[in-house]
Amino acid sequence: MSGYIIITIITFILFLAGLWKIFEKAGHPGWHAVIPFLNFYVWLRIIKKPLWWYIFILTPFINVFVLLLMVVEILKCFGKEGIGAQALGVLFPFLYIPYLGFSPKETYTDPDQREKVKKGAVREWVDAIIFAVVAATIIRTFFIEAYTIPTSSMEGSLLRGDFLFVSKVSYGPRVPITPLSFPFVHHTMPLSSTMKSYLEWIRLPYFRYPGLTKIKRFDAVVFNYPEGDTLSTVYQSNESYYSLIRHHGREEVWNNKRRYGDIIDRPVDKRENYIKRCIGLPGDTLAVIDQLVYINGKELATPPDAQFSYQVVTDGSRLSDRLVDKLNIYEVIPTANPKLYYVYMNEEAAAKLEQTPIVRSVNRIQHPTGNPDDIKRIYPYDRETGWSIDNFGPVFIPAAGSSIRLNEKNIKIYRRVIEAYEGHELEVTDDGVLIDGVPEKSYTFKMDYYFMMGDNRHNSADSRFWGFVPENHIVGKAVFVWLSLRPDRPWFQGKIRWNKLFRTVK
Repeated sequence: MSGYIIITIITFILFLAGLWKIFEKAGHPGWHAVIPFLNFYVWLRIIKKPLWWYIFILTPFINVFVLLLMVVEILKCFGKEGIGAQALGVLFPFLYIPYLGFSPKETYTDPDQREKVKKGAVREWVDAIIFAVVAATIIRTFFIEAYTIPTSSMEGSLLRGDFLFVSKVSYGPRVPITPLSFPFVHHTMPLSSTMKSYLEWIRLPYFRYPGLTKIKRFDAVVFNYPEGDTLSTVYQSNESYYSLIRHHGREEVWNNKRRYGDIIDRPVDKRENYIKRCIGLPGDTLAVIDQLVYINGKELATPPDAQFSYQVVTDGSRLSDRLVDKLNIYEVIPTANPKLYYVYMNEEAAAKLEQTPIVRSVNRIQHPTGNPDDIKRIYPYDRETGWSIDNFGPVFIPAAGSSIRLNEKNIKIYRRVIEAYEGHELEVTDDGVLIDGVPEKSYTFKMDYYFMMGDNRHNSADSRFWGFVPENHIVGKAVFVWLSLRPDRPWFQGKIRWNKLFRTVK
């Protein structure tokens, strides 16, 4: 039995025991507290709230918020009108409710007989703010959260500057692993790039509630950056600690504080949020051959919005913003040569650009295998594979319960999975592979894993660079874009992409 389940059972028993005693103090049989559905009916009668509240009690995730309100109403029946007492009751109901029930000093007063506490303007505002913070936190945790696309890795389906909603209920809300955190921020406090916004006094094990669906191929998925467990405070997630080590050496990164700052670690739910498209599912064997993706030996259709990098040569004329916008091209990189550009675009835009009078040639860039620079940046950073962003694999994507035979070649691919994601100590010796000190010839995976790629295939840091995405890193599904801004343009020069507002994510 997992630690999370044990903790849940203990807190549940404590809460029900306290509720039993509170029911008795309110003049109702205590055993009503342990009868499903009846307990909420009696509870509403005790706090004198309308029975239509029961609709919200039965509504998933909203019921969490309603139950917290009911806890506050119980506290008021025991004269706990102060903000501090109510905050404790909301944060630790499994302790406060038993205290009220079992303490002989605490007496129940019927709401109709309770003296009404007159609240001042400041208290009214404080209560409203607390209510809003709690409500918004529950919505962000269990329902839906707003995100911004910061990079061009998903162009042209999702654009840099898109503001979108991510559904937490699609794949099932994940219980916060570090629940003690400052509201509405991710991993650092406002106006700071280094001060943590969370406390690690409590770390809960991974648990996910049932979702509406499972991750499907081509879903746009938001997840925590897998390589973001260890970071430099200077580079943050722009370049992971592991990438810095590969390029500059461990001694340089740890000792040169001026250049790299401190080395820090982050729990899973506080790592940077990435968004990519799911290409490979658990149990698949994936390969990229000459820019085409193959799943289990069959070619996978390239999404129509997928972009690649092209070398574009003009007659010397500039690629104007008007032409670029007309062709739905979002990234053009000029060079010192006024005739030469590097353009990220899809096949349709490339074909249309090639027909433009000022354009002399359009050629898609190829990234062949064997490039020495790829050894340090393409997963698993091994000279023997020779993989590149255009030629990768084949590689088996782990599924929970699936097993592999361990050998000198594949241990390089799955070492991080076994050590970092599944928490084992792995050592390769002359006699074979040791896992937690025990010789093993095979390994059975505990979690599902996914292979993610950006739609901007030549400008995306994805699974080709850092490997698989574990299921406990999954945040949610991108579902709706409500605003789209051009980050490189001022408001008076067409900053809003009017044709990209209010669109569903495909």
